[in-house]
Amino acid sequence: MSTQKGADRSRGVPLRLTLVIALLAVATSVFAARFRISDIRVEGLQRIAAGTVFNYLPVQVGDTTTDVVTTSIIRALYATGFFKDVRVERDGTVLVVWVQERPAIAEINISGNKSIDTKGLKAGLKDIGFAEGRTFDRSLLDRIERELERQYYALGRYGIEIQSTVSPLPRNNRAAVSIDITEGLTAHIKQINIIGNEDFEEQELLDLFKLSRTRWHSFYSKNDQYSKQRLSGDLETLRSFYLDRGYIKFEIKSTQVSISADKQDIYITIGIDEGDVYKVSDMKLAGEPSVPTKQLFPLIHMRRGDVFSRKVTIESAERISKKLGDGGYAFANVNTIPEIDEETKQVAVTFFVDPGKRVYVRRVNTKGNTRTRDEVLRREISQLEAAWFSSELVRQSRERLQRLGYFEEVNVETPAVPGSADQVDVNLSVVEKDSGNLLAGIGYSQSQGVIFSTSITQNNFLGTGKRVSFGFNNSRSNRNYRLAYTNPYYTIDGISRGFELSYRETDYEKLNSIDYLTDVGVAGMNFGLPITDTSRAGLGVRYRYTKLTAGTSRLAKCFVTEQEGDQFDDFLLTASYTNDSRDQAIFPTKGNFQSLRAEVSVPGSDLQFFRLTYTHRRYITLIRRFILSLDANLGYGNGFGDTKDLPFFESFFAGGPGSVRGWKENTLGPRETTLDENPAGGNIKMVGSMQIFAPPPVEGEFANTLRLGAFFDFGNVWTTSNPTFSDQELVTPSQELVTPRGFSLSDIRYSAGLSLTWMSPVGALSASIAHPFNDEAEDKTQMFQFSVGQIF
Repeated sequence: MSTQKGADRSRGVPLRLTLVIALLAVATSVFAARFRISDIRVEGLQRIAAGTVFNYLPVQVGDTTTDVVTTSIIRALYATGFFKDVRVERDGTVLVVWVQERPAIAEINISGNKSIDTKGLKAGLKDIGFAEGRTFDRSLLDRIERELERQYYALGRYGIEIQSTVSPLPRNNRAAVSIDITEGLTAHIKQINIIGNEDFEEQELLDLFKLSRTRWHSFYSKNDQYSKQRLSGDLETLRSFYLDRGYIKFEIKSTQVSISADKQDIYITIGIDEGDVYKVSDMKLAGEPSVPTKQLFPLIHMRRGDVFSRKVTIESAERISKKLGDGGYAFANVNTIPEIDEETKQVAVTFFVDPGKRVYVRRVNTKGNTRTRDEVLRREISQLEAAWFSSELVRQSRERLQRLGYFEEVNVETPAVPGSADQVDVNLSVVEKDSGNLLAGIGYSQSQGVIFSTSITQNNFLGTGKRVSFGFNNSRSNRNYRLAYTNPYYTIDGISRGFELSYRETDYEKLNSIDYLTDVGVAGMNFGLPITDTSRAGLGVRYRYTKLTAGTSRLAKCFVTEQEGDQFDDFLLTASYTNDSRDQAIFPTKGNFQSLRAEVSVPGSDLQFFRLTYTHRRYITLIRRFILSLDANLGYGNGFGDTKDLPFFESFFAGGPGSVRGWKENTLGPRETTLDENPAGGNIKMVGSMQIFAPPPVEGEFANTLRLGAFFDFGNVWTTSNPTFSDQELVTPSQELVTPRGFSLSDIRYSAGLSLTWMSPVGALSASIAHPFNDEAEDKTQMFQFSVGQIF
């Protein structure tokens, strides 16, 4: 058998050689003699115009042909990608170019793809030149198949099969391309093994990884789907874990990823060498520290004898660099140089400081503010001209401009001044966004039903930074009009001044409360004083007119009788303090929000009372993008002077969304002693919540608009007064108007459940499912609660 094959090969070689010689002989005979081209003729064209071919030809009539010219003609036409065969012939003195066109793509059909959107896939194909109307290129189709396989591998689908079919179509040399995809099942990580670890348990190390074997939450976290990039990130986390614990010589020896025969299970094996633990023997400062050493050493958070930590070392260097940057050394550089002693297993860390020259700010330049006046930007800039450069002041300036809400982007550059080694410019460029809003909205909540609202707001009125707004809100329970004006820089020091006019009609029976109505008009003025970049104090005065319609409520009727009227004129003083250090207003991940507000009526008012409220929200970032939220909301109010108790329409309420979920809105606390026993509110409120927000099960921009959480709510309201009422017409004895509800921690209600918030394109949607733990017979529970709004 082998002998026969060898004979066949020996006969095949001379045969191929003979053919090559014959072809060369033909070519030589055709172009044996040079000739001057009298004409050029193109044959074989079907779709492509002859003029297109002539544009690519490197010769023209009158030129003399040579072998080099012929080769360049063939190469140039092949390079266009339009032809799959090109020949050059001679007919007398006529140069004949014979071509065979590639077919044009008439249609592209993609089927079987569920994980990758067809529209996006076709857009990607078009970007690389594979689209309907383009010339078909088989090599490009092969490249597309390989790229598709790579994308599906990244999704964990290793059983992917791609079958491409090119079908000729009649007329004009066209072809239909069909790409049939069989995605297969997603492969999951079956096992991750770490070998070589001696000082740490394998499970402790695996808990550091984002990748893991399949768990109960893998259906949305996708942590069991292998990705080379995610594995690289986990390996870097593992390396940091050891380096932060003194294992300077730690190494990852090997990483093996294998897949089962059915391409459903993935096995990962990581080999490591821990090495020894090294301790810090000494810390030194070298170089030319312009800041006194005694000010820099406290920034090094390590001590002799401590276990070496790369994290502590890097953070110490960053603190030194920041300290220098705040002192004007804009280009300071701090390098850490470890000196390892293998015998004693110790390391001496030297912080080499190169401060460079101290830098001044020549100019602070702004651009991009076509509508906003320059002074509006400059009053937010902390960095002064002709002063030392400070990286902290520049950062604060950028954040202050971002918090204004006038700009989509705020960018800062600090270029060196040409020809000067100790000066920089601070260039602030902004991209303005529309500061005027005309909004109309429709929403729905279970307590207020359909809500219609509209508002006209100009946050940056005529580019002055002043805020002017008018709003209207209407639902089955209330109607509200509001006109407001605020000047954030009433004084050059940043003291703000604002005015407010509002009118509100409210039907409290439709808010799950007792049956009464109020018409309230307010005119007020307020001032705000900045304390720090994140905190602010406020002081205000308001006149309020209240018209009370008692309805069927005995509590309301008793109040009208006691006050000898149903219309009240009150003058109120308000004082407030707020501190907001959250990283963002919507879906914060860290920081705090605190608000303390006091309101008291002044002498000369028809009603004498005060109200104190305190709100605190804290956000803590946990591992794996989980966020812990701790909320507290406290309130207390009472009457004084001629007003015995807190007016009942100033009472606090609890229950429902934003309070204690699992109960109907406003239904917790004291109730009126009537047959209906409607909630009456109280003068003491204590509500709190603990929530853990999980990372969304999706990625991309949609993930930034979605928040899922598990919560534990608690709270209630109480009253320290018990007003009485006597029906004079029936001459009935005096009786209590509300159920006794003196403050007692045993009355606190508890609930737990799941929540979802989505900032959808049509407005905010929130929903929760809650289970009350200690509801009583008179309580009005509601397991599922939701609200949705729409803006158009």
